[in-house]
Amino acid sequence: MPINIDSPLARRVAAFAFLVFIFGLTFWVLSPFLAALAWAGILAYVTWPLHQWLSRRLPGRDNFAALLMTLGVAATLLLPLVWVLFTLVGDVAVASATLKRLSVEGLPPLPPGVRAWPGGEWIVAQYQRVQADPLWVRAQIDALGLTDTSRLRALAGGIGRNIAKFGLAVFALFFLYRHGDSVLTQFRRVATRWLGEAAPGYIQAVGVTVRAVVFGIVLTALAQGVLAGLGYWAAGVAAPALWGVITALVSLIPFVGPVVWIGLSLNLLAHGETQAALGLFLWGALVVSWVDNLIRPLVISGPTRIPFLLVFLGVLGGLNAFGLIGLFLGPVLLAVSVAIWREWLVHARAK
Repeated sequence: MPINIDSPLARRVAAFAFLVFIFGLTFWVLSPFLAALAWAGILAYVTWPLHQWLSRRLPGRDNFAALLMTLGVAATLLLPLVWVLFTLVGDVAVASATLKRLSVEGLPPLPPGVRAWPGGEWIVAQYQRVQADPLWVRAQIDALGLTDTSRLRALAGGIGRNIAKFGLAVFALFFLYRHGDSVLTQFRRVATRWLGEAAPGYIQAVGVTVRAVVFGIVLTALAQGVLAGLGYWAAGVAAPALWGVITALVSLIPFVGPVVWIGLSLNLLAHGETQAALGLFLWGALVVSWVDNLIRPLVISGPTRIPFLLVFLGVLGGLNAFGLIGLFLGPVLLAVSVAIWREWLVHARAK
């Protein structure tokens, strides 16, 4: 039977195919920049109240207000991040040389005073057991990858690509400040047409989750930086305030903060300051790292009304699925899913 191309069904199928084709190609073109655009959107949303305040102080000068906000975000976020990344590259090179020396010379002996510590006998026994197996120590050092020059070059290349993405995000941030109200209004209209009256609730869930996750991550990182800085000062690390700031910035990424205090502990150990190295390691493991379990659940789970287990799984799953931007996309997707689930429950009770 011949197909009537003028029928309503044929027109709907053709229109749908055309939309899929156009939007598919659009997504393909923008796919290399989606992470940077998502970062720009998150930064714009979190700092939007400050942008509105500045716009009210500069009436009729929207471009200038957007430029000031963009430069402010770049000065407070992008430039320190670039500085920290380059600092870490240098520290990785130093750590690589230190680990190479340890793999050849072996671990240094513990000072006699360690036995007097609480649990000191156990610490000494475990350390001597590891010290007596240099092949195992060398294998663990090699597994870190810091002695492999090809991995170090790959690390430097990844850092350069991330810096470029953040630069693009800051560039896009100016246009979001300038046209953010218009973009958000259009998005709300489209969402309401496709999702109905439930769309504002979903949009609100996204906004609350993004803000809670951002503030939860930032407050946790600040607390870890302060506590780590105190530990660095007590251990006699040079420039403890500087290293505390570095720890706070690195701790914005969950589970990465320990890299700093573990590296400094290894550096102290390599210089023969074993007691300070072990003290700093225990302080980091028992105090600094546990801040996540105290601050993050309170800040994130409270406003979102989502169990912290789901937020935690959203952070880890998003990080695995989408990379660094998944820190926010993962919890946001779960927040929308929970909002839809609760709406279904409300409708089910009403029937």
